[in-house]
Amino acid sequence: MSIDPTARLAPEVILAPDVTVGPGVIIEGPSRIGRGTRILAHAYIGPHTTIGEGNLIGFGAVIGYEPQDYAFTGEESYTIIGDHNIIREYVTIHRGTKPGSATRVGNHNFLMALSHLAHNAVVGNHVIVVNGALVGGYVEVADRAFISGNCVIHQFCRVGTLALMRGGSRTSRDVPPYSIIDEAHIVRGLNLVGLKRAGFTSSRIAPLRQAFRLLFARRGNLSLALERVAAEVPLTPEVSHLLDFIKSSKRGVALGPRRSGNDEL
Repeated sequence: MSIDPTARLAPEVILAPDVTVGPGVIIEGPSRIGRGTRILAHAYIGPHTTIGEGNLIGFGAVIGYEPQDYAFTGEESYTIIGDHNIIREYVTIHRGTKPGSATRVGNHNFLMALSHLAHNAVVGNHVIVVNGALVGGYVEVADRAFISGNCVIHQFCRVGTLALMRGGSRTSRDVPPYSIIDEAHIVRGLNLVGLKRAGFTSSRIAPLRQAFRLLFARRGNLSLALERVAAEVPLTPEVSHLLDFIKSSKRGVALGPRRSGNDEL
């Protein structure tokens, strides 16, 4: 264990034997930090925070501080970080608002500098959040999503697995799995590069392509488009997941453009 003498740790903090704590770090308790995690200079870890194994906490990062929410009354809530995450400089992750609730980050995620996860956000595994992106309260980000620089996600939205938000895009609707969106929640096509990198074969991609053409090539009646997909497209696990995601949406999903012209269909 390596703890810089200028670091301040509360008595209730539990550190694994090989944790590294840099200069000026503040860790409030009760908190628990797992094996092999490195906490760089001037980071802050709030109370009721659990950080797993093999994480990097960057310079000046703030994890587990009070949420920016008028509903917060100071009661006990949590921040739970999994294993092998890279959380770069000045990232902010706030703890849950309601008593007993938590903000959660899974495993193998890369949160780049100055990105923000608000209270009660849930981030899956292998997610990338690029510099300056803002993830609102209660947002759910599924595995392998890619949130580009300076994106903005409204509270309570969902971002589906392997979805890609292009730089500077924003959404107040759910982002469908496997999609590319830009501007204000406009679906531009299928995330072919992400699918191929995730090991999808052509035979798995083809039905998704069919489904996306029917759903998002042009803005129209989504209910009718869902019926056409169910009737005309092979219901592979991925297509079924896409349909279930759309049907379960409470905020509505991102839409195709008003005119045809999607570039990845």
